[in-house]
Formats: sequence, structure tokens, C-alpha cells
Amino acid sequence: MTPDANWFQEMEDRIPKGSVRTRFAPSPTGYMHVGNLRTALYAWLIARKNNGTFILRIEDTDQSRLVDGAVEIIYSTLAQCGLNHDEGPDVGGPVGPYIQTERRPLYSKYAQLLLDNGHAYRCFCEKAEDDSSHEKAEDPCRMLSKEQSDARAAAGEPFVIRQKIPEDGTTTFSDSIYGDITVPNADLDDQVLIKRDGLPTYNFANVVDDHLMGITHVVRGTEYLSSAPKYNLLYRAFGWDVPIYVHCPPVMRDAHNKMSKRHGDPSYEDLIAQGYLTEAVVNYVALLGWSPGGEREIYSLSELSEVFDISGISKSPAIFDIDKLTYFNAEYIRAMEPEKFASVARPYIREVVKKEDIDPSLIAALLQQRVERLTDIPGKVGFFQELPDYDVDLFINKKSKTDKNISLTMLNAAKEALSALPEWTEASVHDCLISLAGQLGVKNATLMWPVRIAAAGMSVTPGGAVEICHILGRSETLSRIKAGIKKLS
Repeated sequence: MTPDANWFQEMEDRIPKGSVRTRFAPSPTGYMHVGNLRTALYAWLIARKNNGTFILRIEDTDQSRLVDGAVEIIYSTLAQCGLNHDEGPDVGGPVGPYIQTERRPLYSKYAQLLLDNGHAYRCFCEKAEDDSSHEKAEDPCRMLSKEQSDARAAAGEPFVIRQKIPEDGTTTFSDSIYGDITVPNADLDDQVLIKRDGLPTYNFANVVDDHLMGITHVVRGTEYLSSAPKYNLLYRAFGWDVPIYVHCPPVMRDAHNKMSKRHGDPSYEDLIAQGYLTEAVVNYVALLGWSPGGEREIYSLSELSEVFDISGISKSPAIFDIDKLTYFNAEYIRAMEPEKFASVARPYIREVVKKEDIDPSLIAALLQQRVERLTDIPGKVGFFQELPDYDVDLFINKKSKTDKNISLTMLNAAKEALSALPEWTEASVHDCLISLAGQLGVKNATLMWPVRIAAAGMSVTPGGAVEICHILGRSETLSRIKAGIKKLS
């Protein structure tokens, strides 16, 4: 039985009015992929740009597709990205999300209202929840009288509730990106609103919730464009205002394929695990299908909230370019405060450099301008932990004018000079080696090259001979120089 009219009026009276209100409404069915993150980001930016409200709503009505831990992934991703939501059902307590399954009684009441007004009907057909094969013109349940339908339901016969789409005419909806789109009603199926288990479908619950939560702007992907006419018909059936639609083009792996976890495309968590900074990911994702105009590309989240405008969203699909993201990431790494970079780099350094007498912040200072991803770090610094087994031919370098004999002479001289240093600092090591090169009558590079090879066992290193020797310390440096002398002897 339909609730008392006062109940519906009470629900209407609770609806917030007068400000921009957006929502992110994910289904907890897996990882937070890039397209999900972009939807959340755009909805958040629209709210922040307009001093509005951003709501998080977990749409968990499809219980068969729920993935353990997916809700926690949604929470942690939004928190890491700075996309804080503003309100929840727990008035006076922590701001939590709305959970659709906890709002279950609402949907049944609104579905009953549609049944009573002739905008929905019970469908008792087998496989009634399979919309893909449903043709409204062939559905005998659509033609049942109210009395017949009520009697079968009262007898306990299972059913779904379907939206009753007009058979004739057209439905037009407006989208902020694609403009007005008109669809023949004959092309629209009678979608399921309430399933056999009493839970609403996504297509019904999100309309009811968007209205009751006062959502003014609905941001979602273009895969929902085909459903928009049915949403509009629901709004019309209830006599509700239609929100502003913002359907965003898809994020593609290439010109022909959407990004998909099934095909190995990265989620937000994958990108962080691959060494990308959250700030870089958010910045790059914002520009996937949206442009602020001009040449500038690097924006903080607060700056994005100032310049974001729906008119900058493109109709064309955006292609996810991992090389472009890597460029963004490198820019963010280089712009970090040295102390912050040292902090984020430390665990990557400690993966391979476990010696307690080696300061990871000194290594970080060498890396900041030389890495593009945090995961590049371990492969560049392992020599600090242990000298690799290197080929003696590394001592030969035409540019520094060294061969094996010259390198042997340089290392013997460096061993004696460095052994005599009264203190071991970067400045003292530098001055010692520069002075020694002058005494030997050689260019600085002729001395520095063999010292660096002996100290690192690698031709390409973060930092030069002076920095590496300083970080290794006197004992380890001299031990490695002696090993280099032995290789050359």
C-alpha cells in the first residue's frame, strides 16, 4: 500500500535546496579505475568551484557483484586524493557515506507510488530481471489490470517491478556536453526498478537518491547516455526537477579500446604501486578529456577547484598515455620540498640500502632530479649497499681520457690522499680530490671517473664521485678503492 501523502511530503521537505550539490556514487565491485577517479574528481571540482556540497554514496544494491574490500578501497582512494565528502546519514557524527542498501524501504515506497500512478507494473515472467531480452510490446504482464496484478502478488507469486515506458512519442534530455538528445520511446525497454529480492536496481535507486539528496549536477560516463531518457521519464512521472547531466567521454587505452582491469590497465592503486605520486595522478586525470585553456598543465588540487569549468570537457574520448603521466610525475618529484621527497623516497631506498650507517636522505638528495617514478629508486641505489661485480673495462673512458693504467695511477693517489683526511665531509672529500687532480696535472674528470667506478661499480650513477664517497664513508670508500686497485693490478 502506498504510504500516506504526508510521508512523501515529509521526504520532500528534507531535500536541501539552493546550492550546487554533486555526488560520487560508485558500486563496490572492484578497484578504483582511472575513469571512476575522474568522475569523482569532476564531481568534487564542480562542488568546490561553486562552494557547494560533495556527497559520497555507495551503490551496493547489486549484491551479486560486491567485492570484499572494495568499499575500503573507495574510501582510501578518495582520502588519499583529497576528495573529501561533506555529509552523510550520521548527523552529528563522523561524515560517512550514504549506503543504498541501508535505504531500502525508501525505494519500495516510491516504486509503489509509480504502480499506483500507472507508471510502473509488476512483471511475473521468468527471467524477468534480464532486461537485455525484454520487449515491452511482448510482455503480457504490462497488460494486466491492477486487480489482476495485486491478486498474483498477494498469492505470493514472485515478480519484479518495471518502469512503464510510453509506447509512442519521444523523450528528450539535455546534457551539458552533448546538448539535447531525442530518443523514440519505442526504442526504450521497460527497465526493472525493483528486483525479486526487493532491492532496487541502480537505475531506479540513483534517481530516487539524487532527488532526495538534492543533487543538482549528475556527473557520470557516456555509458549512461542510453539510460538518461528513462531517468527523465521517471523524474517526469514523479513530478521532480531533472538535474543537470554531465556525461563524460570514456577514458581509452588506445583509439579503439576502453581501459579495463581485465586487460591489465592500471587502477589508481596500481599507479601508486608503480611509483606515481597521488598529486601527479590527480592532475593528469583531471586533464583526461578536460582542458583549462592555455598552455599550462601543472595544477594543484586547490588550483583545479578554482579553474575547473564544465565547458572545458571534451566530447571526444581521452586516451590514457602512461608516458605523459610519467612526465607529470617527474615534474612533481622535482618540485617537491627536499625534505618531503626524502620522506617519500626513504622506503624505496631502504628496500636495497639497509646499512644503518648510510643516511637515506643524502641518497635522496642525489635522486630527486634524476628519477621519474619512485619505483625507479631501488634500481639506482643498490650499489650503496653492496659493490656489484663490475667489468674492469668500465675504467676506460675516452671523454675523461682514462685507461686502465691511468685509472690505476689515479686510484693509488686517491687512496693515499683520502686516507690522510682529518675529517670526512662532502666538502673535505671534494677539496681533497680537486687538489689532488691539480697536483697530478690532470683534469678533474680524469681523477673522478676511476674513483666513481671503484666506489660504485657502475658507469651511470646518481651523483658523482664526491657525493658517493661522502655517503659511503671513509672505511667503505677506501675498501672499494683498494678493490678497484686490485682489479687493475
